[in-house]
Amino acid sequence: MPDLREQLEQCLQGRVCLLGLGNPDYGDDGFGVRLAEALIQVGVPGVIVAGITPERVLGRIAVEPYDQILFLDAVEFSGTPGAVVFLKASEMIARFPQISTHKISLGTLAQWVEASGRAQAWLLGAQPASLKAGLDLSPTVQRTLELLADILREMAAGSPAPSAGGNR
Repeated sequence: MPDLREQLEQCLQGRVCLLGLGNPDYGDDGFGVRLAEALIQVGVPGVIVAGITPERVLGRIAVEPYDQILFLDAVEFSGTPGAVVFLKASEMIARFPQISTHKISLGTLAQWVEASGRAQAWLLGAQPASLKAGLDLSPTVQRTLELLADILREMAAGSPAPSAGGNR
């Protein structure tokens, strides 16, 4: 079975949009937004911060010729805090049909993206440790964010990311 890096390399071909979702006012629920902000800060192209209202950026996504849309979000999947899940659209539709902390569910977003026939939808999610009010991510989810930011930056730049134990 391929590891996460291999899965990302296989699916993130062509023009990619990284869509940061979540509410940064509620701890780990801000994971997707914080990851998107970190990627923007290091110059990764195609990153959009949608927050709690992804429907407000659908028009922008529709006019861009994206091949892949990768949702970045905190998702409850019964994993250990900070664990990562990577799902294709059909898996999102099955697991997140319409119940969501967003006004529109991940499954519905994935259906909309794939209905255009131009792009594939994916989810890169982290299991939250805490959704309590506050601006900071839990330490475990923050470490996950840093590792994923390195991997995604590396893929965007085509250069090796620093190792998890290396200097930053």
